[in-house]
Amino acid sequence: LLKKKIKIIEILESESNKKNKEEKLNRVDLLVKLENGELVIIEIQNEEEYDYLHRILYGVSKTISENLKAGQAYKKTKKVISISIVYFDLGHGKDYVYHGTTNFIGIHNKDKLELTTEQKKLFKKEEVKDVFPEYYILRVSKFDELTKDGLDEWIYFLKNDEIMENFKAKGLKEAKKKLDVLKMNREERANYDSYLKDLSLKASLADT
Repeated sequence: LLKKKIKIIEILESESNKKNKEEKLNRVDLLVKLENGELVIIEIQNEEEYDYLHRILYGVSKTISENLKAGQAYKKTKKVISISIVYFDLGHGKDYVYHGTTNFIGIHNKDKLELTTEQKKLFKKEEVKDVFPEYYILRVSKFDELTKDGLDEWIYFLKNDEIMENFKAKGLKEAKKKLDVLKMNREERANYDSYLKDLSLKASLADT
């Protein structure tokens, strides 16, 4: 989706703690930290929620504020990427993948505001939009089943819970194995855990 090689170095808390009873809980499905320091929020939403766009905005804003320590310079603000996988019609549109960024366009000259050379060095960013959060919305139900690239293969899997033999997207087969386990009922999971424990015991006995 991000069209660049990424490495996840940490999976952070999926549910932020409230500081007081009046504060709204920041609940996300997955929050990960990338090698370059960027934070990625991944959320899956099955039920229709009219104000879901506001929920995305709140989650990103809360994540930004919680990751800037008191007294730190604003340049230390973490870049946040929000990825929402939704199974309902979120807004009107023909596409099934939408990408949102922030740019500043001149009211009179229609030119785009650019970073200065000094700002590029200070922020280690090339464009203004790189400073601000990015939003991706995957409208799974709108996917037309035609796979043209690795991203489509992932969306096909998310929609149909199935991997075709010719799929080659990175990480897809590993994800299928994980999700197969997560879909087990309580009895199947207990039997599977017992099976893994038995394999470990046999391996230890063989070593002994």
